[in-house]
Amino acid sequence: MTSRVLVTGGAGFLGSHLCEKLLAAGKDVLCVDNFYTGRKQNIAHLMGNPYFEVMRHDVTFPLYVEVDEIYNLACPASPVHYQFDPVQTTKTSVHGAINMLGLARRLKARILQASTSEVYGDPEVHPQPEAYWGKVNPIGIRSCYDEGKRCAETLFFDYWRQHQLEIKVVRIFNTYGPRMHPNDGRVVSNFIVQALNGQDITIYGDGQQTRSFCYVDDLIDVMVKMMDSPSDFTGPVNIGNPGEFTMLELAEKVIKLTKSKSKLIFEPLPSDDPKQRQPNIELAKQQLDWEPKVQLDDGLQQTISYFRKVLAA
Repeated sequence: MTSRVLVTGGAGFLGSHLCEKLLAAGKDVLCVDNFYTGRKQNIAHLMGNPYFEVMRHDVTFPLYVEVDEIYNLACPASPVHYQFDPVQTTKTSVHGAINMLGLARRLKARILQASTSEVYGDPEVHPQPEAYWGKVNPIGIRSCYDEGKRCAETLFFDYWRQHQLEIKVVRIFNTYGPRMHPNDGRVVSNFIVQALNGQDITIYGDGQQTRSFCYVDDLIDVMVKMMDSPSDFTGPVNIGNPGEFTMLELAEKVIKLTKSKSKLIFEPLPSDDPKQRQPNIELAKQQLDWEPKVQLDDGLQQTISYFRKVLAA
C-alpha cells in the first residue's frame, strides 16, 4: 500500500522540493501550508499529480488527517519573515510542534522535526557538534525563531520519552537553491538578486563572518534518509555542507558567475548575527552514510539561472 506522508510547510522552499522527492518515490503526499511564506508557484507543477493534495491550514490549530509519516517544516525561516510577526513565529514552532506531535501520537506515525542550526545561537564551539548546547540570547530579535525551535526540540524529546513516539530531529544549516524567496533577506538570494539587477551588493560587518551553504538537493536527500533510518536513531543530527565561506568570498563568487558589474557596499552588522556557522556532520556520515555532493559553484549556477527566470517574469 502507498504510504501517506504529511508535509507541513510543503509549499515553502524546502517543503516543495521534499514533496517532489516523496512523489517521485511513489508516496501519497498531503502538503499543508498557510501560505504566509510558502508560495503556490513552488508547487504548481505538482498539482496535476493524483497522489498530491494541498490543504491551506495553519499548524497553530489542530489538524485531523490520516497519514503514516509527518515531516514538520512549517515555520518562516528567514530573519525578514520571522521577525515581522515574532509572536506568531514562536507560536508556529511551539504550538505547531504540540499539534503535530499530538497528531503523530494518535496515528502512531513517525514524525520528523526540521530544526535549525540557529539552536546553537552565536556559537563558542566551532564547528558545531550536536552535543554542543549553544549560546542563545533568549530576549533578542532572533529569539522568536531560535528559542521557538529549541522548545520544539524539547517537546519532541519529551514525547519520545513520555509516549515512546518515533521521532527524528534534523538541524538544518544554511541551504540554498531554486525556489528560494527573492525577498527573504537570506544572503544567497540577496547577493544573486542584487547582482542580477546590477545593484550594489550589501555586506554586513566586515564580510569576514562565515556560513556553510548546502544545496537543496543534498539536504532533501538526507532528510528522507533520516526519516527512513532505524527507529532507535532519533537525532538530533546536523545536516548541511561543512564547506565554510566568508561573506566576501560568496559575494565575489556571485559577481563572477553572474558577470555582474555590482560593487560591494558595507553596512553595520545586525544584532545577534552569528560570526561563524559550520556544521560538524560526522554523525550524519556515520549513521546515515551521507555527505553533500554539490559544490558551491555548481549549486550557485543552478540558483542563478532560477532567479534569472523569476526576475524576467
